[in-house]
Amino acid sequence: MTDQPSEQSSGQNPASGQNPADFSATFGRIAQRSQEVLSQFLKNQADTSFGPDNTPNSDPLNIGSAFLEMTQRLASNPSAVVETQMGMWQDYLSLWQNTTQRMMGQEAEPIVEPASDDRRFSDDAWSENLVFDYFKQSYLLSAKWLQESVRQAEGLDDKSAQKVDFYTRQFIDAMAPSNFVMTNPTVLQETLDSGGENLLKGLENLLGDLEKGNGQIRITQTDEDAFEVGKNLALTGGEVVFRNALFELIQYTPTTEKVAKRPLLIVPPWINKYYILDLNEKKSFIAWCVAQGHTVFTISWINPDASLADKSFEDYMSEGLITAIDTVEAITSEASINMVGYCLGGTLLSASLAYMEAVGDKRVQSATFLTSMIDFAESGELGVFIDEEQLQALEAQMSETGYLEGSSMAGTFNMLRANDLIWSFVVNNYLLGKDPFPFDLLYWNSDSTRMPAAMHSYYLRKMYQENLLVQPGGLTLGGQSIDVSTIKTPSYFLSTKEDHIAPWKSTYSGMSLFSGPTRFCLAGSGHIAGVVNPPAANKYFYWENTKTPKSADGWFDGAARQDGSWWPAWGKWLKRHDGGQIAARKPGSANFKSLGAAPGTYVLSRDGDSSNQPD
Repeated sequence: MTDQPSEQSSGQNPASGQNPADFSATFGRIAQRSQEVLSQFLKNQADTSFGPDNTPNSDPLNIGSAFLEMTQRLASNPSAVVETQMGMWQDYLSLWQNTTQRMMGQEAEPIVEPASDDRRFSDDAWSENLVFDYFKQSYLLSAKWLQESVRQAEGLDDKSAQKVDFYTRQFIDAMAPSNFVMTNPTVLQETLDSGGENLLKGLENLLGDLEKGNGQIRITQTDEDAFEVGKNLALTGGEVVFRNALFELIQYTPTTEKVAKRPLLIVPPWINKYYILDLNEKKSFIAWCVAQGHTVFTISWINPDASLADKSFEDYMSEGLITAIDTVEAITSEASINMVGYCLGGTLLSASLAYMEAVGDKRVQSATFLTSMIDFAESGELGVFIDEEQLQALEAQMSETGYLEGSSMAGTFNMLRANDLIWSFVVNNYLLGKDPFPFDLLYWNSDSTRMPAAMHSYYLRKMYQENLLVQPGGLTLGGQSIDVSTIKTPSYFLSTKEDHIAPWKSTYSGMSLFSGPTRFCLAGSGHIAGVVNPPAANKYFYWENTKTPKSADGWFDGAARQDGSWWPAWGKWLKRHDGGQIAARKPGSANFKSLGAAPGTYVLSRDGDSSNQPD
């Protein structure tokens, strides 16, 4: 017998190798943090449980009334409910028979399988292990039954039906067996292998996210310490040549000897920062445009605080977009420019073009709209969050602060792709106890901005709720009654096939309102990846059709699919509007000297920081 201590006598956990004393200390620290976070959470709940008129905020999303109406409709049609239930029990009977066959060593085809792109069940154990295969199929059958049941409710208005369907899917996604320790084979194996350290680390991650969200869970989607704007994001060289209360204007340094005569002005959305179009050298749409020989300007919107609460949609047009056009003209001495609007920036661009038509301003030679809504009649799943009750609750919230916190918008967008942007991180961060992978796009996704109260209320009511932008004279901006059907500017519309934010058929409908020449292009993937798709990556595909029939389906039926990025095809279209070639321009002018290097200062402000506000 040797004098070497055994694992047990040395005080080591055989499974994890962790000293029990260290384990206890860690657990004690977590317990203390848990108490602090819980106290803050309860305080926050108390602060938000009543509205400004002292009425309870028990259902700010107005979900209860929609489900109550759905229940009443189902009760009036019991035969449909019974039929759906019988179908479910038949499926379960088949699943039990299938499972019994496998228990007896026989082969059996699955009763139901997940979608090919459903990554929740990618572990082989979900199919090879009898128990987990049963969990998986039972869940998928229950999900199918639940969705079919709620869709049996006849007579629901479109808004209520959409809301019921959306929140039913949220519930179904939340209850997936992959989201729980005891029914996820990957998590169980990790728990056994680590002696439970994954759950301890996961609890620490959860507490960290609760602390970051001030008592609300704000899921960390990427390693936020791995990125810094101006260091490894937003790297295209240029100068800030103008600044006011709403935006900084960046002019980029040319990389070609000759450039297009007409400058190119980009109007990004102000929900997130502009640098989605300038992530890094390989993904930068802005750098690519510069390399194609364009004098590129971009608006970098401010992250507003309470001092900008009264800034309106009209201010974003007059003090934002129109002022930027004036500045580009003053710097370049060019009387006409080309413009690009992305998402909300495209909505603003369309409204501004209608205003410019009304006042006889012809400076915009061409307009490109990237995943931009103009007709909001079919606004997709974002419409779930727009009804009178929710708008009133949101306006009451904004009246307290002067703005909508960026994290509120981020949470809404995450719900549109809950399995990818919520539950996958719950499993990775909290159950497996792993740190999220560094990913620049998800860092940008978390870098949201606040919405000024006046602007955001106007945008949600006038666009989403009332859809006034499509109505001639429906909106008045700058004292002018506007009509988008008067827009004669040659326009290029880029949409993406899997867009949950700006559904492509809705963007096509908006394009159809213009009276000038239009071109429509449909890219693969979604709202971000379909747009930020550099040619060198050789990813995805796009559809082209030079004709623009009345219906989106008619356009798609006549479209030809092309491999790769849509950028070069758009570049060829834009070249027809570039005005010829001139010597490259340096940023700024005698009257617009550099205010600092790109990416400027406004883009650096994160949620909770107002240090970039102008004096």
